[in-house]
Amino acid sequence: MVRSTKHRSTILYLLFVCLGLFATFLLADLLWASSTSYISTSSPHLKLAEDQLLLILLLLPIQSILYLGITCKRFTSIFSQSDTLWESLCIRDWNFQDLGVAAAAADDDGGVSCSKFKKMYRRLHQLQSVSCRVLSLPDPDVYPGPRASHSLNFLSGSLLFLFGGGSDGGRHLDDTWIGYLSNDLKRILKWQLVNTGVPSGRFGHSCVVICNHLILFGGINDNGIRQNDTWVGEIALHETLGVTLSWRLLDLLSVAPPPRGAHAGCAVDKNRMLIHGGIGLSGLRLGDTWVLDIAENFAFGTWHEVVGHTLPVARSGHTLTYIGGTQTILFGGRGLGYEVLNDVWLFDTSEGQLRWVQLLYELGNIPDGFSLPRVGHSATLILGGRVLIHGGEDMFRRRKNDFWVLDITARSIKMQSTSISQRTGTHMWRRLKSDGFIPNCRSFHRACADNSGRYLYIFGGMVDGLLQPAEAFGLRFDGEHFLVELVI
Repeated sequence: MVRSTKHRSTILYLLFVCLGLFATFLLADLLWASSTSYISTSSPHLKLAEDQLLLILLLLPIQSILYLGITCKRFTSIFSQSDTLWESLCIRDWNFQDLGVAAAAADDDGGVSCSKFKKMYRRLHQLQSVSCRVLSLPDPDVYPGPRASHSLNFLSGSLLFLFGGGSDGGRHLDDTWIGYLSNDLKRILKWQLVNTGVPSGRFGHSCVVICNHLILFGGINDNGIRQNDTWVGEIALHETLGVTLSWRLLDLLSVAPPPRGAHAGCAVDKNRMLIHGGIGLSGLRLGDTWVLDIAENFAFGTWHEVVGHTLPVARSGHTLTYIGGTQTILFGGRGLGYEVLNDVWLFDTSEGQLRWVQLLYELGNIPDGFSLPRVGHSATLILGGRVLIHGGEDMFRRRKNDFWVLDITARSIKMQSTSISQRTGTHMWRRLKSDGFIPNCRSFHRACADNSGRYLYIFGGMVDGLLQPAEAFGLRFDGEHFLVELVI
């Protein structure tokens, strides 16, 4: 008898792997049989149409599909030439549907005959660089001022939402801004200041988007008071007024988490918000985890604490990033001893349970001269369930402007027209090259991505001053807004 959930999960995983291997070899045998002239004439019921094969293939992981590509001539042809197969895989694995970009990939690989979507899949998998450029101000008199520890969200398909933050002199801000993006999502057409009166000014809060509603929790005001209020923001579009925003306190059916700021938060599933850590009332860093369940009509919500034997240590200035399904990634932050962290944790909600699992990786995979520990960075979901990490600062308050991809499902797969080589491993980290505009090194900025996960918008943060970059009085608040585009 299996007495623990862990043992049951292990057995189920092994059964799943065995079934997957069995299905792979069975399909390979069937494909070989269906491509053999003897079988094709004597047993026509074994001959599968191409659309039937494609339906079966799309049930398999990419590694199995790559292996099947060398089993028979018929499938080798499908594997190399079928736009339908690779377009479906681009959508399934990367949520990528840009036909124009895929067509541009057709000229690559030295003229080798190959599906343009297969080439696109390779580009998406082998993401190597990003391109940065400043988002110019459409009206130099109407735009958000410099700040840090604010919130920045993408919503309604082409809108940016910015609230609060800290500014010069330790002052909090209570202004709300909406940025209107162009149809290609590469320009800001205008900024609109929205006067709402609430919530009160704060920085170090968390704000997430759930079903086109904004959910805001906690933060710190300029008197150092920590908050634990929960707000709902409702967006409305008007032909004459443009975009309007109204805030109201969310009715809670339970005790709220203790007051805090500089915590991490994100939306998970379809109606949940997750928060972890932060700085509490006593100034100590917290290590608790809370989940907010919100009613479908957003009329009320219920907070409950997640308890368990394995939990991330207390910290602040870290990030939580929902990567889809039942998984959320926690990274970095500053610990109880003021140390800067580089551990990675997975929050999993599968099987009706809420639990943390630490993901270990080898630091030997990090190039010389670079370090991963950081606090005050951004971590944003991009194409394919990967996380793009930018900036932050180390324990010596040295700020960064680097870009890293964190991929917890990383596999090193080399796709060629006639041969395949695969190396599995735990290469979760990859440093990206940055082209174009070179952003200042910064920390406690904010970033968000469009729905495709290809365009990122970064605003504000703390950057080095001109006199003493390593000293607190050498810091300044930044008002720069720039676009980061994945180069594929």
